[in-house]
Order: sequence, then structure tokens, then C-alpha cells
Amino acid sequence: MILSDMTKEELQAYLTGEFPDAAVSVGKQYVEMVVKAEDLHAASQKLKSSPELSFDYLICLTGVDYPEKMQIVYHLESTLHRHVVVMKCDTADRNEPKIDTVSDIWRTAKYHEREVYDLLGVIFNNHSDLRRLFLEDGWGFPLRKDYKDEVRIVER
Repeated sequence: MILSDMTKEELQAYLTGEFPDAAVSVGKQYVEMVVKAEDLHAASQKLKSSPELSFDYLICLTGVDYPEKMQIVYHLESTLHRHVVVMKCDTADRNEPKIDTVSDIWRTAKYHEREVYDLLGVIFNNHSDLRRLFLEDGWGFPLRKDYKDEVRIVER
């Protein structure tokens, strides 16, 4: 099957077959797939290394703070097949969020993950250099909805 000729619906069907434990849907703009935290690393590896998929470019990685969880959102592109997929993964715990790194799969994730750590406090397991990127140690995590900073008088 030539994936570069697939519609979003065909890509959704293909991903559903390849990742039966993931929730795959067609969003407003992209095909979206939600994977379990324990499946994140293996799913990421398969998305990149499978010749039929070849999601070789991590466009963006960001974090979202929800009342009950943190969610990590990965925008991936196949430069070969010209498809984009948005993969989402929830952390098990909002207060001490942890998730596996994908920086060993996509090198650009190294700095995206450091930014999410710096601003939201998400720990990326097995990251080779997880430290603050912008802020000083002890600053807190300013993109969290419950962030308060009495010294600098910043409150969300």
C-alpha cells in the first residue's frame, strides 16, 4: 500500500490495524492517536521505523495541563509519505507526572522534553540530559494551572 496516496480516513484505518490498543480518529486537521503511557516508546519506535509509516520528523512536542492529568502531544510527519499524525499520551499522575522519553527515537525531542520539564514539571524517564532549559532551579513550573509564585507575585 502506498501511504502517500492515502486519505486521512485510510491512514486512520491503517493505524488502527497497526496499533489495536490505541484510539485512532480523524481530527479537524490531522489523524490523531492516543496511546497508553506503557505503550508510548514502542509505538513511537514503530511509527518511525516502519517503512510503511516512516514518521521520521518530530515537528513539535508539548504538554497540556488538565485538572486530572498531564498530556504530552507529539506532532509527527513522514517526510517520505507526506502524512502528519498527532500522537497523545497521558501521564498516570498529574502531581508528579512521568513519562518515557522519545529523545532516543527523535533527536529533536531532547530539547522539546526539556522545555516541557522546565515549564510543566513532567519527568521524562531515561532522558539523557533532563534539566531546566529556561528557568533557574527552584523557580517552579509556571505553565501549571495551580502555579503560584509569592516572591515574584505571579499567579495563574
